[in-house]
Amino acid sequence: MDFQPTEFDDFVRSRTPALLRSAYLLTGDQHLAEDLVQSALARTHRAWHQVGRSGNFEAYTRKTMYHLQVSWWRRRRLAESMPGDLPEPRGAAPDHAQQTNLRLTLHDALSKLTARQRAVLVLRFFEDRSEAEAADVLGVTIGTVKSQTAKALAKLRVVAPDLADPIVPEVDPCSLEEVLR
Repeated sequence: MDFQPTEFDDFVRSRTPALLRSAYLLTGDQHLAEDLVQSALARTHRAWHQVGRSGNFEAYTRKTMYHLQVSWWRRRRLAESMPGDLPEPRGAAPDHAQQTNLRLTLHDALSKLTARQRAVLVLRFFEDRSEAEAADVLGVTIGTVKSQTAKALAKLRVVAPDLADPIVPEVDPCSLEEVLR
């Protein structure tokens, strides 16, 4: 398959917003998310010929993002905080009060999780991956994915009981992706 620069450019233009949303959930910081996506796209560009055989560029980029994030969190053992507000997509209509409240509650709750716990939740519930797939992407055992998921959900139940409120499912559809858009 011959490399066409426009193919990569088109891929970057069309998929960067979705990649940034996932990266933001992984890192908890807009600037770190942008760095993560940029690093993953640079690696995707270098491997474009090899990836071109299978044609699944987004899967390669996302897996690269997860691997980079895992290596970053293993390198630095600093306390993390999620300063600022969630990024708003360009040209988005204002949120309804209920969605805004849910978004702020979710942001605050996610900021209280460790990077590993956030990564597991993003893979399991945002990306809708199985435990085995999440373990493979993160390079950990299935047991680690299970334990981190359990710890993260238990912590969310304690720090954000509002997320279990029966009103939450009424938000127009209340998937993690919809809340964070």
